[in-house]
Amino acid sequence: MPHKPRILIVDDEERIRRLVRMYMERSGFEVLEAENGKDALDIALIEPLSLIILDLMLPEMDGRDVCAQIRQHAETPIMMLTAAGDEMSRVHGFELGADDYVVKPFSPRELVMRVKALLKRSGETEFFRADMQQSLAFPGLVIHIESRRVEVDKEDVSLTPKEFDLLVYMAQRPDKVFSREELLRDVWNYQFYGDQRTVDTHVKRLREKLGQISEPVSHYIVTVWGVGYKFEVTN
Repeated sequence: MPHKPRILIVDDEERIRRLVRMYMERSGFEVLEAENGKDALDIALIEPLSLIILDLMLPEMDGRDVCAQIRQHAETPIMMLTAAGDEMSRVHGFELGADDYVVKPFSPRELVMRVKALLKRSGETEFFRADMQQSLAFPGLVIHIESRRVEVDKEDVSLTPKEFDLLVYMAQRPDKVFSREELLRDVWNYQFYGDQRTVDTHVKRLREKLGQISEPVSHYIVTVWGVGYKFEVTN
């Protein structure tokens, strides 16, 4: 098995660290955290890391100083994640040795894709070769994650991008019950409010498309009344 890339998330806001950790761990990464610049530097100089996601405005030591000191000792890829989005700040970040620069507020899904792209450029190829082959298999249903293909009884099913994301999200966690709020937050990236009918509509269409080939497969998506939905293999 290829090793999991290890990522250090540095931000003084617990909410940001928790959000980024959730998306990174879901993508197969191992995650460490630091809430201030001094701790971040200590970890970066001791622990083997694949990448650092670094806020700039940090207590105890500014993120720019952290980046500069890391660069004196290591070539670990650094992605700056900060609210300072003006051109001068971005240019200065790259001058200090940052490899990428993401401005808050940010899309967690885009952040994951940029992390993956940066890791590929830095040579983390073994992990991504394995990731490209990843699939989920159940009786009558195969989900090819990297190629975004779904087969029901060996027939391809045409899904919209969001239908596919919804199916994968639930199928990766069989038997777990998801509220509509969770699905809106994690699949649609609605951090606060969203129309919960969006979830119901997509579930209905997804079931219909799966059921056109196999009714038993369509029943894998189960309604939990008063709560939400779950993926459950019943045969």
